[in-house]
Amino acid sequence: MDNMTNQEYGAYVNGLSKPSPVGKNMLWAFFVGGGICTAGQALLNLYRHFGLNENNAAAAVSVTLIFVAALLTGLGVFDKVAKRAGAGTLVPITGFANSMVSPALEFKSEGLIMGMSAKMFTIAGPVLVFGISASVLYGVILKLFFTD
Repeated sequence: MDNMTNQEYGAYVNGLSKPSPVGKNMLWAFFVGGGICTAGQALLNLYRHFGLNENNAAAAVSVTLIFVAALLTGLGVFDKVAKRAGAGTLVPITGFANSMVSPALEFKSEGLIMGMSAKMFTIAGPVLVFGISASVLYGVILKLFFTD
């Protein structure tokens, strides 16, 4: 093995590795992601039925999906579903909730402040920083160039 070239080593590893069931993985991702989106639409319809306007219903759906994803992450269910569904669970709002709760749970032994609270933003922090920065930049551009 010491005398192998990179190409020979790559061929060796590919020969030993089990092929990935790409079609099956795509179907799982499609159906789980579609199920999450369908649940979101059903919640939107339900909240609209109970009298919320479009904006308030959309906000309620976001809060509900974040709460459910965080709860399922805390109970260990979300990770089991994600293991099978892969990218299907990364529908932005549920994936974001999972990325916030997972590090917090991982570091809870370090305490409430320095463990859970501080580590919660390990993964989601850059997303928040760049998301907020981009929205401020877009807002400034809109105000400067597209003001009525």
